[in-house]
Amino acid sequence: MSNRRFEGKIAIVTGAAAGIGKACLHRLAAEGATVIGVDRNARKLESALAQGQGAMVALPCDVADEAAIDAMVAETVARFGAIHVLVNNAGIGPRERVRLHEQSLEDWDRVMAVNVRGMFLMQRAIIPHMLAQGGGAIVNMASIGSYRATALSSPYITSKGAALMMTRAAAVDYAKDNIRVNAVCPGTTNTDILAGSTQEIIDRLVARAPQGELVEPEEVAALVAFLASDEAPHITGGSYLIDAGRSAS
Repeated sequence: MSNRRFEGKIAIVTGAAAGIGKACLHRLAAEGATVIGVDRNARKLESALAQGQGAMVALPCDVADEAAIDAMVAETVARFGAIHVLVNNAGIGPRERVRLHEQSLEDWDRVMAVNVRGMFLMQRAIIPHMLAQGGGAIVNMASIGSYRATALSSPYITSKGAALMMTRAAAVDYAKDNIRVNAVCPGTTNTDILAGSTQEIIDRLVARAPQGELVEPEEVAALVAFLASDEAPHITGGSYLIDAGRSAS
C-alpha cells in the first residue's frame, strides 16, 4: 500500500486478534503506523500479527480489567513515547440469544464490562496522554445495532447504543483539545462471529440489506483509517454506517 498516512504515528487497536480488529491492525501498520495490538487471546493475537506487514507489537490485555489497561497504556508510552490513535474495537455478544427478561445478569454484566466499561476505560487511560501531546484520534466501534434493534440481543444492542452516545459525549468534551472521536457502525460483517451460524441464519441476515451482501472487515478498516487520519481534521462526533444499505430500507 503506497499511502503512508500514519508514518511515525503510534496506534492501539483493541480486539485485534480477529475480524475487524485484525483488519484495522493490518491496515494501520501497512500505512506506516506502529500498531499495538491488544486482545485477551495472546495466541490468536500473535497469529494476527504474523499475518500482517509493518510494525506491530502484541500486548495482550483484557479490556474489562482496569489495572491491565493502565499497565498496557503505561508500557506503550514508556516504549514509544506517545499514542496518536486509539481504535476501540473489542466487543462481545451474549452467550445466549434470549428475550430480555430471560437474560442472565451474569451474561448482561459480561457484555457491558467489555463493550461499555472497557471502551470507557481505554479512553480514560489514553486521553490524558493525547492531551499532553496536543491531540489524537479515537474511533469507537459501534454497530448498526446502535440504531436498529435485533430480537434476542438486548445486551449487545444496549451496549452499542451506549457506545454511540459515549462517542458523542467524548467528542464534545475534547473538541477544543484537538482530540477527535468518531464511531463506525458496521452491519453484518464477514467475521469469525458468523462461524457458528447456520447458512439459513446468514442468508436471513444478508437479506436484510438492499445490497444483499456481507460487509468485509477490510472495508470497515478502510473507513476507520480515514477517520483516524489527518485527512479528517474536522470530522468528530460522527457515526458512520457501513451496512450494505440496511439502515436505508
